[in-house]
Amino acid sequence: MPQIPDNKDACELLDADHIAVKHLFVEYARLATAAPDDSAADRTALALKICAELTVHAQIEEEIFYPALREALPDAGDLLEEAEAEHQEAKDLIAQIQALGQADAEMDALVARLNGAIEHHVKEERDELFPKAKAAPEVDLVALGEQLRQRQAELAGQAATT
Repeated sequence: MPQIPDNKDACELLDADHIAVKHLFVEYARLATAAPDDSAADRTALALKICAELTVHAQIEEEIFYPALREALPDAGDLLEEAEAEHQEAKDLIAQIQALGQADAEMDALVARLNGAIEHHVKEERDELFPKAKAAPEVDLVALGEQLRQRQAELAGQAATT
């Protein structure tokens, strides 16, 4: 995940994650299109990196961001339920990608499906959820950003030791 300056709020941190993962998806698609036979190892590594980063991202949203919004914004319940359902779809695709172990046409298709699911999820967060969070005076996005940053670093450290 990208290094985010300490003064970034929760929405900025999460959106930086979205942008970083989008770059990984673009690189994966480039490799899959340009030289599928020669890039299997690189595509496998990229797919696993995408899965790891999305797993951490979803976990910090589910543990910290969504509960804070659910408490502060009771009218956002439907949006949050939809976001969590989209996370489950992504987790299912991630599990399928990880189970394959090596890049091939099936992995390429699953990564493309995951990319589409994430693009949809990101659009809804940017267009609907983030504006609600930013407009709510009871949501301290800077403090939430710090909590997200700390938990993200903790989870990344755990992943590095496994």
